[in-house]
Amino acid sequence: MREVAVIGIGQSEFGKFPERSAASLGAEAVRAAIRDCGIAPKAIEVAYCARAYDANCTGQGILKEVGVRNIEIINVENACAGGATAFRGVWKEIADGRYDVGIAMGVESMTTSPIAGKLIPPEKTDLEGHLGLTMPGMFAMVACRQMEQGATVEDFAQVSVKNHHNGCLNPQAQYKKEFTVEQVLASKMICDPITLLMCCPNTDGAAATILCSMDVARKFTNHPIRVLSSALCSADYKYTQEDICASPVGVKVAKMAYEMAGVDPKDIDLVEMHDAFANEEILRYEDLMLCKPGEGIELLRSGATAIGGRIPVNPSGGLLSLGHPLSASGVRTVCEVVMHLRGQAGKRQTPNAKVGLAQMLGGLVSNLEHGAVAGIHILAR
Repeated sequence: MREVAVIGIGQSEFGKFPERSAASLGAEAVRAAIRDCGIAPKAIEVAYCARAYDANCTGQGILKEVGVRNIEIINVENACAGGATAFRGVWKEIADGRYDVGIAMGVESMTTSPIAGKLIPPEKTDLEGHLGLTMPGMFAMVACRQMEQGATVEDFAQVSVKNHHNGCLNPQAQYKKEFTVEQVLASKMICDPITLLMCCPNTDGAAATILCSMDVARKFTNHPIRVLSSALCSADYKYTQEDICASPVGVKVAKMAYEMAGVDPKDIDLVEMHDAFANEEILRYEDLMLCKPGEGIELLRSGATAIGGRIPVNPSGGLLSLGHPLSASGVRTVCEVVMHLRGQAGKRQTPNAKVGLAQMLGGLVSNLEHGAVAGIHILAR
């Protein structure tokens, strides 16, 4: 396989924009990615676009806005891992030699989606949801189990405090406000012990990355960001599992990504990951082998995952503060890692970052797996 590089990244503003179409959000991100690398739009040969809700030739609608047409465009849906799936799709096309230049896009308009409008009564379509097994409900159960194993609600709140602090350093974040542990705990109770400020917000937004072969990359930059590995896997759909805090598919994909990249978890300088709920981030530390099993709480408490720590996690603000337009997040995490590897992350910059990891999970509540799909990309300068 050929070596693949990322040469262009772009993101729309994240927030609540019910007046904007998904195509306009996507076009904003694509234009930013094109400007970032200076490539001609007509040089793009293939596109993958992810969208979870109201998806109908979304990629075609976005690229029409920027004058890209008559190319192969593939639209994908893979829950929150849709963007990670789109990125991997373009990576494979280029690594296999089918195309030289491609673009991966992710977009979501959550404020205009069916779940925002509640167009269909949940009891007619979602038995688990009707009975209370929603995403907050599931992660609340997980949080209770974590607390039995030594975590505290203050630990969960600290994740939110950390990521909201980071979001204040990110001009594109949906929320730029500092919170204390006490304020997080005092916010509205969603599902005990999960409070409002431990939950990611509903977000509209888009992200895009332009990938190419290394030969093409060297025509645009002397310092291309290499894609060392791109791994994706789905979980086995068992309804229950022995430990609801475990994510077998997350661990499996992490091992696949490290092996493909030829790196060790100790080599990673920063991580962007799925933190839809504050307590979840602590579990993902262990999935990614940033610490030993059972030591996620200690890693958080040590300050290692804060900006300036040994392994900063979600320096962008993460889903909790930057926002979570579902299918965009798996592309956006790559954009953030690329910025740090280039030294362009401003006040949240990871010093001398050489290797970064972008992770995203997605899936159904009802299978009780923490992500029916997991995608990981490891990049290096």
